[in-house]
Amino acid sequence: MRLRRRRISVIIAALIAAAVWLFLNPNSYEEVFTPISDTGAEASVMPALKVLEELEVKGRAPKKGYSREEFYDGWPLVDGCSLRQKILKRELGETAVLEGCNVVAGEFDEPYTGEHIVLRNKTNVAQIQIDHVVALSDAWQKGAQYLDYETRNKIATDPLNLLAVDGEANERKSDGDAATWLPKNKKFRCQYVARQVSVKFKYGLWVTEAEKEAISRVLQNCPNEPVIGI
Repeated sequence: MRLRRRRISVIIAALIAAAVWLFLNPNSYEEVFTPISDTGAEASVMPALKVLEELEVKGRAPKKGYSREEFYDGWPLVDGCSLRQKILKRELGETAVLEGCNVVAGEFDEPYTGEHIVLRNKTNVAQIQIDHVVALSDAWQKGAQYLDYETRNKIATDPLNLLAVDGEANERKSDGDAATWLPKNKKFRCQYVARQVSVKFKYGLWVTEAEKEAISRVLQNCPNEPVIGI
């Protein structure tokens, strides 16, 4: 009963924080396109370490039946532009050079490696990948396969769960969770795992015991790191 009351109080607090944020930011979908280096506008007051305790802990479900098409069949259009291009523009900010909707040049501090990357042309830009912070196959094995397609599509296209990152770093991550992969850039790890907690809480996904322990170890170094966008 005590645990149930504690969970209810956390959920109510998160909902109140989200309601306040939405009131102050009525164009909520667009507001999530703020740069990842400046999350103040999208941050909740709830510490990720506390919300982590509310996630269900279970083993992985079978991967059988997984495919990306179970989540989406391509980037949707937002204001007439591909979501991929919107995420690139979010990360590159004022440095982004556009040809119509397409980002063709710019520069940013890449989050996974911590390197400052200058994109001089379309070839450079093509090497930047859009990563699902909570990998789709990981989501599938931790509850998403039991959700309807509309909800899975939201997981795949929610800007909260998307980052523009170095292609090689993203490929090394593959579909790993926090127990098997963390960004080389240690300064970004707190925000990285906080985003994972945020996505999993928002969509009712669970974590494994090893994953929870790994996230907790990171957040012990930043106990006030907030969840985002919930």
